[in-house]
Amino acid sequence: MNAMAKPMHGSAPNPASSLAPAARAFFSVSDVHAYYGESYIVQGVSFEVAEGDVVALLGRNGAGKTSTLRTLARALDPELKRGEIWLNGEALHKLKDFQAARRGVQLVQEDRRIIPGLTVEENLLLAQIAEPRGWPLEQIYEHFPRLAERRRQEGVTLSGGEQQMLAVARALARDIKLLLLDEPYEGLAPVIVREIESIVREIKKLGITTIIVEQNAVAALELANRALILDMGHIVFDGTAQAVLDDAELRNEYLAI
Repeated sequence: MNAMAKPMHGSAPNPASSLAPAARAFFSVSDVHAYYGESYIVQGVSFEVAEGDVVALLGRNGAGKTSTLRTLARALDPELKRGEIWLNGEALHKLKDFQAARRGVQLVQEDRRIIPGLTVEENLLLAQIAEPRGWPLEQIYEHFPRLAERRRQEGVTLSGGEQQMLAVARALARDIKLLLLDEPYEGLAPVIVREIESIVREIKKLGITTIIVEQNAVAALELANRALILDMGHIVFDGTAQAVLDDAELRNEYLAI
């Protein structure tokens, strides 16, 4: 088994935290601790991501995957109590969620957050109401032809798979440096999952740095080049996606597959 156990407690300094921004990886997380109230959820997580990497963030239910993703996006909860998060030289740990979004962090949440009362196109245009903007509508519709067909339809009346497409497209409508996908395949039929996989592969080809939380671990690993495995709020493996696919003992211990 190739699991890498990292000590995530105590106050020992993390070398990455003392690096000048120019010396950091494109995206780096250093000794991050986050809480829901008194509940200690994210327990000293550290890792680095190169620009263009697609990372599968995996673990059993309750391992802290979504909480970690929300912490990285600077959501209001869980609350970041300690640690540093850097993106392309910017200190995200000092920012609120809307400020992180302006710096290029886009979180596509499991519930998709489609705005009621707005059409598909209005949902997309709302994402571009302020700078910095990302893909123009023409480019979005080129990559998401199903959304082009339904541009005048109210967003919340789309199927689950189409809403997921809209949520991803809305993220791309912003100037994006880091895409965070939380359970993109949840509740979708296999045929729709394949469509979403195709979209993520296109995003990968475009070199957009992406972190995917997905309960379907094999599907996520087949898309990713890197893998992180969480267990009880700690990272227990940091390596290649292929290494996880090749290590049955590791998968059984931490992913039950």
